Amino acid sequence: MSPSLRHRLCRGSFLVAAFVFAFLTAAPLLHAGDDSDEYDNYKVRGDLFWFYSSPSGSFQGSDSTDRIDLQHDLGFGNYSTFTGVLDWHFTHKNHLTFTYSPFQQSRNAVLNRTVTYQGQTYQVGAAVRANLRADLYAPGYQYDIIRRQRGHLGVGVQIDLFNAKASLSAHAQVTGGGNFQPSAYGSASLLAPIPVAGPEYRFYITNSPRLFVEGNVYGMYLFGYGNFVSTTNDLGFTINKHLSVNAGYSLGSRLVVNNQAATRIGLRLTQQGAVVGLEGSF
Repeated sequence: MSPSLRHRLCRGSFLVAAFVFAFLTAAPLLHAGDDSDEYDNYKVRGDLFWFYSSPSGSFQGSDSTDRIDLQHDLGFGNYSTFTGVLDWHFTHKNHLTFTYSPFQQSRNAVLNRTVTYQGQTYQVGAAVRANLRADLYAPGYQYDIIRRQRGHLGVGVQIDLFNAKASLSAHAQVTGGGNFQPSAYGSASLLAPIPVAGPEYRFYITNSPRLFVEGNVYGMYLFGYGNFVSTTNDLGFTINKHLSVNAGYSLGSRLVVNNQAATRIGLRLTQQGAVVGLEGSF
């Protein structure tokens, strides 16, 4: 296991332990009551967050060990996207959830080194266009281990389905170094289901439903196939019974290594940044 992977797993384990400890410390403050007394009482909830992401990572084709860095080789930068979450609270302690988060970026860049991707060689100084898509679809289930008037602590499981595709192209040209770059195009894709699990919580800070903190940590290590570690935490302010505004921070570290087939892509992708959004509960 690489040092960077061990660091991510240790960081994820620490966050899980910290959230569980913090919630159990606050548990005596949670007053028992019937369902109608709970501040977090709803049947259907939807969250829509604006996500200002700072992506980093790399991708590689099936026939090469050459990793193409998103920032250093291609100049990928910060961008705006969104994350949507739908939660069906179908019994007192059981939820079905669905999360969607798109990642789609295109960049024109001049290579500062020679790279190889899907059997094509791109010379140093060549003007290339890179397209990367790595959309996330995540159906899931959550069970609330503790549910009281002022909050809950639950555990969730998801299937994080990554629909990824990366392409790199260049027109015939003479590079700045005087080398000839013929037309070249390489493309690869990956549809990877990764099961993840972890704690999820919400705690109302005051003795009213006005102000709350919430968050989650999900992760799984799948040996040579891939891994996923992510956490999102935010502070929410309740406007009325059905609407709240939320702001916080999200960090998702994704690694998929599965480039055995001729059309498969190996992908490392980390996204992190601020999130701001609205939540509707009914």
